Amino acid sequence: MTDRPQDQGGQGRAPRRIESLTRLARVTSELAMADSVDTVSKIVTYHIADAVGATVAALALCEENRVRVVGLRGLVSEEAVRWGSFPLDSPLPVSEVIRSGQRLVIVGAAAIEERYPHLSEIERGERTLVVMPLRGSGRTFGAIALSIPGTHGPPAAELEFLEIMADTCAQAFQRIEASAVAAEQTARLTFLAEASIELASSLDLDVTTAKVARLAVPRFADWCAIDVVRDGRMHRLAVAHVDPEKVQLAQELQERWPPDPSSSTGVWGVVRTGKPDLIHEITDEMLVAGAQDEEHLRVARELHLRSAITVPLFVRQRVIGVLTWVSTDEQRLYDEDDLRFAEHLARRAATAIDNSELYSQTLQAAEQLQRAVLPEVVRGSVGWEVACDYHPSGRAEVGGDFYDASPLDDGRYVLFLGDVMGRGVAAAAAMAQMRSAVRAFASVDPTPAEVVMKLDQMLARYGTDQLVTLVYLLADRVSGTLVVANAGHPPPMLLRADGHVTWLPYADGPPLGVTPAERREHRVPFGVGDTLLAYTDGLVERRDEDIEAGLTRLEHALPELSRALLADGLGRVVTSVRDTTYDDDTAVLAFRRTR
Repeated sequence: MTDRPQDQGGQGRAPRRIESLTRLARVTSELAMADSVDTVSKIVTYHIADAVGATVAALALCEENRVRVVGLRGLVSEEAVRWGSFPLDSPLPVSEVIRSGQRLVIVGAAAIEERYPHLSEIERGERTLVVMPLRGSGRTFGAIALSIPGTHGPPAAELEFLEIMADTCAQAFQRIEASAVAAEQTARLTFLAEASIELASSLDLDVTTAKVARLAVPRFADWCAIDVVRDGRMHRLAVAHVDPEKVQLAQELQERWPPDPSSSTGVWGVVRTGKPDLIHEITDEMLVAGAQDEEHLRVARELHLRSAITVPLFVRQRVIGVLTWVSTDEQRLYDEDDLRFAEHLARRAATAIDNSELYSQTLQAAEQLQRAVLPEVVRGSVGWEVACDYHPSGRAEVGGDFYDASPLDDGRYVLFLGDVMGRGVAAAAAMAQMRSAVRAFASVDPTPAEVVMKLDQMLARYGTDQLVTLVYLLADRVSGTLVVANAGHPPPMLLRADGHVTWLPYADGPPLGVTPAERREHRVPFGVGDTLLAYTDGLVERRDEDIEAGLTRLEHALPELSRALLADGLGRVVTSVRDTTYDDDTAVLAFRRTR
């Protein structure tokens, strides 16, 4: 007999039915408040089962082509394990109801055994089997199964409430799923926003790729790797693993057994086709098939690979590399939604990586250009020791700091240091022009005032869009003096042999070429053991600080120049005074009289 409930209890059963209906109504209210699968499972297998007097209760959900029991009560552990999961096409009541979408009621052990022989061993004795479908969004996605002792079957009113309860249960599942999807989407959007900020915060390639790898671990992957293609080879830029001890193992896997460039699958297949690769579940058979030797297989197994996504890093219609996510958790098997999400991250990461590479290349070219017009090394001579220190700003544009130092044939020594305002190619061209002009004029007449005035005349005649400051010095051992001309530049400082610090006069005129006029020069004593320091403003300037504070800081650091090796002392001075976050070049010259 199927779906023919009998009411044989008469009026004696009325109180029990009222109680059951009351309990079912309470259960319906509980389902409306449920916020997790586990909560729904407990309501179904305990409260509903108790309401109708069921000794066995099960809640099952359909996942692809299999049915998984998410809640079960009334079976011994061995039976529970056996019926925990089974194919959707199995000849079982729950499978049939999910396939048909119709409720099922079978009264009596004989009828149950005749239709479903496999169920006779679950519970012997007379009973009624009730299976209610869980329907939603035009499909049946699960079922509730109840085994109720006796052959009277549930009354029509009870069946109606069970159907209402099943619908409420289905709605609870849909609500929970919708809430989970919304939470997941919100989390992913938040993650992408945070990732975009992080990826835009640095133009350093190593920092950028390390951030990309770390961003996804462990929120979306247990293992993340970034690989780029260079010169026809795959280079690993970054790798992150949820277990720090496994990072080296992951690196070893890449280095000892690199992927085959001719392969149509894996990372090279993604690079070649530009199409992502999703492996929903990595089986041991896959590991065995892909292993190059026993050691390779051992390492792969030790990493516990369970699921993987590889997506291309697209920039300007070309693939520059791949982003790989690996899950080591059997409960996290990637699907199409995960693949699309990884592609969103990969697009942002690819742009950040490309920007980092372009910046690195541009910065390298800028630094090479700037160093090309500066002396590779400055050398002292008899009686003179000289040292220099140059730090580019770290920007991709060429700065305008320049300097030089060289002995004259008569034993005197010329040194100068200047700064072309602005950045870029124009500043670099002006910098090279000024350095060459100073050297040329100094070779004819090294007198400071004469050199600076000739530079003024040159700029007045030929014009320039850049402001140029310059400090020019001529040292003479015979007279024991240092002659200085300063055109708008910060004042050099002197560390006397006795440790006393003296500031040379501030600029006594405007920058070069601003107002051609007669230039003055200052003559100061320069004895054995005295040391001069000339510098550009990048050494002493800081944001939101008066330059006088920077000059005072430099004065306090100047005694470091008394060290035996002038270059060592200069390095210590620059380290203690320079603000590495300040966006400007720094050029410094130290000059000491030794005899």
